[in-house]
Amino acid sequence: MAAQQSWSFRMTPIRKLLILLATICVGVSIFRLATGLGLVTNLNDEWPWGLWIGFDVLTGVALAGGGYFTAIIVHVLHRDQFHPIARGAMLTSLLGYLLVLAGLFLDVGQWFNFWRPFVSWGHTSVLFEVFWCVSCYTTVQVLEFGEIFTERVGKKWHNAFKTAMPVLMIVGIIFPTLHQSSLGGLYLIAVHKLYPLWWSTLIPYFFLISSFFVGPAMICVESTLAGNAYNHKVPIEVLRGLGRIGGWFMLLYLVLKIYDLSNRGVWDLVFAGNLEGNLFLLEMILGVIVPIFIIFSGMSKSRSGLFIYGLLVSGGVVLNRMNVVFTGMSGTSGGSYFPSIWEWSVSIGLVSIGVLVYCFIVENFNILDHGDHHSA
Repeated sequence: MAAQQSWSFRMTPIRKLLILLATICVGVSIFRLATGLGLVTNLNDEWPWGLWIGFDVLTGVALAGGGYFTAIIVHVLHRDQFHPIARGAMLTSLLGYLLVLAGLFLDVGQWFNFWRPFVSWGHTSVLFEVFWCVSCYTTVQVLEFGEIFTERVGKKWHNAFKTAMPVLMIVGIIFPTLHQSSLGGLYLIAVHKLYPLWWSTLIPYFFLISSFFVGPAMICVESTLAGNAYNHKVPIEVLRGLGRIGGWFMLLYLVLKIYDLSNRGVWDLVFAGNLEGNLFLLEMILGVIVPIFIIFSGMSKSRSGLFIYGLLVSGGVVLNRMNVVFTGMSGTSGGSYFPSIWEWSVSIGLVSIGVLVYCFIVENFNILDHGDHHSA
């Protein structure tokens, strides 16, 4: 009988640094839960939403969109050529949503009341819908990971998870299309607070479409980094094809933006030369226009070109969410806010935890090589 495969986790200087950052994050989180938000954060009555909501939640949910985007492409549209990146994308998405829930949990003032939305049905609230959708989708993703987990642990349950996968995939595609748009819908009531370059009746659609095209971008980044770390190269044509699908969504996003700015007559604000106008231009040029040029040109035929494309698109979406949460609200907030060192340490630490868990799972479960086995 073959010897049982042992668990492995390579220790490197970078991973030791990540473990240190993760440990600091856990310590600060425990202190925050014991003492409240006041001693750890710089939040105030004018700025109730800070870094943990802006980056850990709104940005995190968008960047984790690669999972359901890939599920649609691979398992619904049956584009089997993209199968090599399916499991990696779904793993990244799962970890992203778990970290989103962790950040949201830490930002809730009375954290011990986190369970109340499950029994207090505020069905007219957009935030209530976001809470339920994110919670349900994360649960579905955990169950989807059961197929991978039971390939090695609890093998007697593997067939049951495999049988349930089609239903889980369908449910897992529905939920994110709801809460991705609803996160933008939260700002519809901020018509006189959010700067006109970002406030729009179309903001839910902008949030949804950007979650579609940031998925392929994150996959390009993740596949490149994982490929270098584990000597596993995803074929360039796979990444390029996926990126071009995202490119069409970027074109749609750009056309809608142009239409929206024209319809509301706010083009003068784009070129006003102030902080808001300049950051909006930076967001659109480097995060949308330049990546469109890259993905539909010969630059996308190289891994470096695809990596740059992924970084620019991902950075553009991060900047967009930060602009909505901070830049766009600064003029009407009546106060000032800058994250404390402890807020930064928690956000950085959560990312570190995600990277460490990703490395452990990749090294012990069939993630990166699954597409090769599937093709064979």
